[in-house]
Amino acid sequence: MNGHTFFEHKQIRLIDHSHPGALQTAMASFAVDDTLCQTIGKSTNDVAVRFWVHPKTVVLGAIDTRLPAFAEAHSFLQQQGYEVVVRNSGGLAVNLDDGVLNVSFIIPDTPEMGIHSGYALMTDSIRSLFSSWTKDIEAYEITGSYCPGDYDLSIDGKKFAGISQRRVKGGIAVQIYICVEGSGSERAALIRDFYTYGKANVSERFTYPTVDPQTMRSVNELLHTDFSTAKVQQLIMQWLSDTGAFLYEHDIQDEELLEFEKRMTQMVERNAKALE
Repeated sequence: MNGHTFFEHKQIRLIDHSHPGALQTAMASFAVDDTLCQTIGKSTNDVAVRFWVHPKTVVLGAIDTRLPAFAEAHSFLQQQGYEVVVRNSGGLAVNLDDGVLNVSFIIPDTPEMGIHSGYALMTDSIRSLFSSWTKDIEAYEITGSYCPGDYDLSIDGKKFAGISQRRVKGGIAVQIYICVEGSGSERAALIRDFYTYGKANVSERFTYPTVDPQTMRSVNELLHTDFSTAKVQQLIMQWLSDTGAFLYEHDIQDEELLEFEKRMTQMVERNAKALE
């Protein structure tokens, strides 16, 4: 799916949660995206694009909480100064920090948006975004990376981004984390150690990734750039504007805040149960 064509002439609602203190926890980010799915699901031409950054957070999938020694693995992350959050969608452990930009495309769940369409839309958009620096971004599973999947984005076999998708009441949240700054391999090493402490290798119920830190890099490491997350955010907004879309900033408010509170309560309860 062509990103430029998809966004062309659309009304694009921007929500900037990338600045410090915008959201207290990554749980709120998932609650916000669920809330926006309900809003966008009522329209046919409107979409929302949200930017979010969280300091030192490891986001887990539900399966990660079933590690044979999960309590020890959880404790290890906390000792390293990381907040631990269990997401409300699929996937496995992901390492977020100030050098990782998260972007959500919230789009209507229309008949033409099949299960792969959202992934293809995000992939094409990121390829177009960085086209002035590289033509070599590929999408396929990078064995040895954390949270591996068919839509891992990589250059020369080194993963720098991963895409997930969630559908809620007529809306689709296509979410990507982009490792912009810092060391991709150091982020991967933390997740490798998490699985080591959790004794993933002896699990009989689930298969966990064997993380090789050398399979992961940041955008700056791969492109030899000095981007900040704020710079990449600016590039995305400029790219969206260049499609001919109309961009306007509009945070959640009014009735959306009530839905957000409901979704946030669900996330808090989910995490309390999963991490107990």
